[in-house]
Amino acid sequence: MLNLNSHRWRLALLGLLCALPAAADELGRQAKVWMRADHVVLLGEVHDNPDGHAQRLALLKTALHAGWRPALVMEMFDRERQAELDAARQHCRLDGACIAQRAGAEGWNWALYQPVLALAQQYQLPLIAGNLSRDEARQVMKNGYAAVLDEATRQRYRLDQPLPAALEEGQRQALDQGHCGMLPAKAMPAMVRAQVARDVVLADTLLQHRSQGAVLIAGNGHVGRAVGVPRWLPEAVPLWVVGFIEQGQSASGYDLAVAVAATPREDPCLGLAAVQKP
Repeated sequence: MLNLNSHRWRLALLGLLCALPAAADELGRQAKVWMRADHVVLLGEVHDNPDGHAQRLALLKTALHAGWRPALVMEMFDRERQAELDAARQHCRLDGACIAQRAGAEGWNWALYQPVLALAQQYQLPLIAGNLSRDEARQVMKNGYAAVLDEATRQRYRLDQPLPAALEEGQRQALDQGHCGMLPAKAMPAMVRAQVARDVVLADTLLQHRSQGAVLIAGNGHVGRAVGVPRWLPEAVPLWVVGFIEQGQSASGYDLAVAVAATPREDPCLGLAAVQKP
């Protein structure tokens, strides 16, 4: 396992700027520094938040207009569907909805991702399916990392050894919070394995495509430094982590936390509580 870039913690202080009027200016300044060359940039999201999607899209447009042409790795596409994604791009031209329909996994609000797909088409960016499918995640939960990761990958990321205690506990806490404290304790080890496998696959995919720079589009939980993808990237990789955060959510774990307008939604814990009932 590879640790955090220690000098990045100075940048984490910039997260405090997210509530200030100057946040947009700070975001632009930092983007000029980091969104270039062979750098790796992790851009988070609250999945259903339109304001966050819009702000992230504007940030990408600025970097692309300045000449950067990174690979775009997306959590929303399952890695086993890369061939379908490539074929969809050939067929759909600038139509992001068409790409999503032909190659997207179920369970995502694809209307929110259509603009970034169209942007990838416009600038002819490599568009990479980065996520484990639900079936692969289930295999990891049931049979361990070897079910979907080859031996070389497991050794490279030290998955043949126990996870560091802090990382395992951090994942447990994140999963417990994400499931409103209703996840059975016996299910936790398997859930942690699946989440770690996702982060490792996303990190490995970024490294494979970073020669021209690489951007990850994923949920805030995946991009955070404490337990997410950064934990699996080499310290030498130039890395910038941006979270797009609603009021009341934690702004820690990012080099820059950008405030986004809250999206009205039903309490997800109510739905989980209903599922828990006999």
